[in-house]
Amino acid sequence: MSRLLGSVRARATLGATLVVAVALVAAGTAVLLSLRSNLLGEAGTQAERSAREVATELAVGTPYAELSLDVDDRPVQVVDEDGGLVAASENLERISGTGVDAVKPQPAPTGDGDDDDADPDDDDSGESLEPGEIGERTTVSDGSATIDGDTEDYRFAAVPVQDRAGDDLTVYAGAPLSAEHGAVNTALTVMLIGFPLLLAVVGWVTWLVTGRALRPVAGIRREMAAITASEDLARRVPVPDTHDEVARLASTTNQTLAALETSVERQRRFVADASHELRSPIASLRTQLEVAAAHPELLDLDGAVEDTVRLQRLAADLLLLARLDAGERPADARVDLAALAREEAGGRSGVSVRAEGDVAGELTVAGSRGQLGRVLANLLDNAQRHARSAVEVSVRRDGDAAVVAVADDGEGVPAADRERIFERFVRLDAARSRDDGGAGLGLAIARDVAVRHGGTLTVHAAPAGGALFELRLPGA
Repeated sequence: MSRLLGSVRARATLGATLVVAVALVAAGTAVLLSLRSNLLGEAGTQAERSAREVATELAVGTPYAELSLDVDDRPVQVVDEDGGLVAASENLERISGTGVDAVKPQPAPTGDGDDDDADPDDDDSGESLEPGEIGERTTVSDGSATIDGDTEDYRFAAVPVQDRAGDDLTVYAGAPLSAEHGAVNTALTVMLIGFPLLLAVVGWVTWLVTGRALRPVAGIRREMAAITASEDLARRVPVPDTHDEVARLASTTNQTLAALETSVERQRRFVADASHELRSPIASLRTQLEVAAAHPELLDLDGAVEDTVRLQRLAADLLLLARLDAGERPADARVDLAALAREEAGGRSGVSVRAEGDVAGELTVAGSRGQLGRVLANLLDNAQRHARSAVEVSVRRDGDAAVVAVADDGEGVPAADRERIFERFVRLDAARSRDDGGAGLGLAIARDVAVRHGGTLTVHAAPAGGALFELRLPGA
């Protein structure tokens, strides 16, 4: 069963069929009940009409023998106030449901002279009638009757009447319920035959429509399976021209594939660039050690230490980038950005720190003190590398944000390269950067850390003509 319902198509078809089935059963039940109620009401009306016709004849003084009791072969009884049958349909053989089982008129019982104590206005209907008056209230009951050997169910209407002689009578007339039973049974038969056929049509149409709607999903699944098998992230899934949820799913899938392709390509470039950057100091260090092993007097100790430090810094940068790419969340400590800027600038020649606006004391942000210190150190290293004479660090509060700006008086960054310099292993002056030990990772690390802390790092033109790096972080 679980395998049968393992597809969206099967579940949608089953769900739609069940909903329609419940709706059909509810609607069919309501129709049958309404039909039965209407037919019973119509039968009651017919029975009352027949009873009132006979009651009218009694009210005008028609003798019992001349009453019209055999119209349409419907059972009619005329009963006196004592429950005796005084008139009935000629072919009536059996009757039930009226309270009087007699089918042949009976002679009235002989009184003993005590009738004067009886209340002439007392009758079972609860109405006080005058001679020749017909009661307004009609009592309805269900029963059966046999006429000329045919037994049927009837709805009986009882109408009270007082004849000209002042006798209180009750006229019972019946209307057959065969039409009601036949109509209800016919409707039920039609429903029992039609509902399964209608449910089959609903299920079949739902199956076709769902399959047609899910056909693009099957195409997306096949293409994704092919992409997984081929490991070709340049491929894209087909986008249907339906402009619906499936089309949006395909578009989002292609966007995800594009982002994944970009990420994988970035990782490949990163590995290739890292290997290239590591090769130079390792090769230089190996050469120096081999020369020293063969000729100890030629050992360049300072150069070996410099290459080792450069290799150590590069390894630390690569490790930090790996942690950032892995989604490492920064610590949620409170860091005084103004104090951190003074600490990083201390001991550096030509670097000054000033506070702007109302930053007289702390300028607090939330994050990792070590990583934020690394950002400021990288920005100061970059500024000192390109400055002619001076580097200025300014801290200020801008609304809810804390801002640290590092400006130099160098040549600045061309507008076309102001985003490219934040890419990994990018050097605008490759020869000088390599000589100075730079690998093109400092600014990339600084921006990644800033983004991880919910901030931004941008570069503009400084007032002195150099570069102005602006670190903006949300205040704590």
